[in-house]
Amino acid sequence: MNRYAGKTDTLAALFGKPVTVTEDAVRVGEAVYPVIDEVIVLLPPERRPGAGAAGGAAFAPDIQATFGAEWRTYNEIKPEHAGEFQRYFDLVDLGALRGARVADLGCGIGRWAHYLADRCREIVLVDFSEAIFVARRHLGDRPNALFFMGDILALPFAPGSFDFVYSLGVLHHLPAPCLDVVRSLKPLAARHLYFLYYALDNRPAYFRWLLAGVTVLRKGLCRVRGERARWAITKFLLWGLYLPLIGLGRALDLVGLGRRVPLYEFYRDRSRARIEQDVYDRFFTRIEQRVTRADIETLRDTFRAVTISPDLPYWHFLCER
Repeated sequence: MNRYAGKTDTLAALFGKPVTVTEDAVRVGEAVYPVIDEVIVLLPPERRPGAGAAGGAAFAPDIQATFGAEWRTYNEIKPEHAGEFQRYFDLVDLGALRGARVADLGCGIGRWAHYLADRCREIVLVDFSEAIFVARRHLGDRPNALFFMGDILALPFAPGSFDFVYSLGVLHHLPAPCLDVVRSLKPLAARHLYFLYYALDNRPAYFRWLLAGVTVLRKGLCRVRGERARWAITKFLLWGLYLPLIGLGRALDLVGLGRRVPLYEFYRDRSRARIEQDVYDRFFTRIEQRVTRADIETLRDTFRAVTISPDLPYWHFLCER
């Protein structure tokens, strides 16, 4: 039986139109979205994973493939993710979400939704890669979870569909200016939480010099397509770059200087497996945008209030309509 047979009212609210649910599809007006493994597929056939779609200003199939491969490999929700969840959601009154419909845009394997599903009325998970099927496996037993394979830049949801929207570590990888995407998502909900890579604007200059060198390396490595080669490169960078810097930071932290070492502050309490996943994420993604705190402040031209957390990870911020 279709998972969504009893959710026609919710789907109608999401799409802003009457909805018909059949055994293997959801019909919204003239549009028919197939349901595959309990996931509603919003993407047109030519933009689905493996379809060979051409890239452009509105779509990046290489990014889609990279994140699909990443989450197939690093597919576990780990206990340490609970601590990360608390850091990302430090600006959010979680108790106020009890009766809310929440959207996780770019959900990956559903790490954050895993910790939110029991705190809200409904949670809608969206990802344009095959990671959405991993998320479905993790949260398929939650009756309040809905799963969509869709593109954040082309969502068919109606204005006001949600009470709260979040997208953590996603928009800076899209082929559109990430702050413009934040603005475009405003109509969906009254409150929004985002995390975008920071431009190291609160760090010493040598952090940015190192980033410049790493960026050159990333632009070369992201062309590597073979998964075995990517795995080998990931291991090399983990042991040759990340772990030595973290180890140096740990040593210098004994005299209060750990913060001066790149990577240390963010990764000092992470497991090696968790760091490895971030290495893969960092070096095989062609598109990487970074923003300053001042850049985020410009969102006040669209939102009534913008609150930027002073704490790691930089920068995550709450927007209120």
